[in-house]
Amino acid sequence: MSEVKSVTGRGLPLRGNDIDTDRIIPARFLRSVTFDGLGEQVFADDRVQAKGTHPFDQPQYEGAKILVVNRNFGCGSSREHAPQAIARWGIQALIGESFAEIFFGNCVAMGIPCLMATSEVVKVLQDAVEFNPQTQLQVDLEEMEVRCDEYAAPVQMAAGPRQMFISGTWDACGQLVAQADSIRATAAQLPYIRW
Repeated sequence: MSEVKSVTGRGLPLRGNDIDTDRIIPARFLRSVTFDGLGEQVFADDRVQAKGTHPFDQPQYEGAKILVVNRNFGCGSSREHAPQAIARWGIQALIGESFAEIFFGNCVAMGIPCLMATSEVVKVLQDAVEFNPQTQLQVDLEEMEVRCDEYAAPVQMAAGPRQMFISGTWDACGQLVAQADSIRATAAQLPYIRW
């Protein structure tokens, strides 16, 4: 299990409130057995409508690692395909005004921190990245701060998920696998479990 204490990279600004999971990954892509190929389909319908002007289609944002969004990002259905598609495109962290609870939980389960900032901070970051797409952002989970050139501002995340990232315990399945021997030993002592 890996610790996530900071993420550094170029940003991708995606403006708009209430961007739901249906927009992030349209329902027709949910039929796949694996998440392979979802990165190419992230915001598929929005990108078609934008005719090449959607941020996920802009060459200056290719390779970006930090998605900067507005309010209530990831609302709508609980599909885990939405954060999977974003991650498979290459995003490793999100900064936004707020996130839908299930979307946030799905991101934590994948090791992708979603940090909240005020609308003013989000606007500064989105403007900075649009002005210079080569600008490096750094999200620091230990200091709970985002940095962009000489600019620094506080970000927020609940203490529990933050500690999970810093300690590397965000991967619940990985923790179970790592403790397989202890689990077997405990199960062997329980009178109601028969192997």
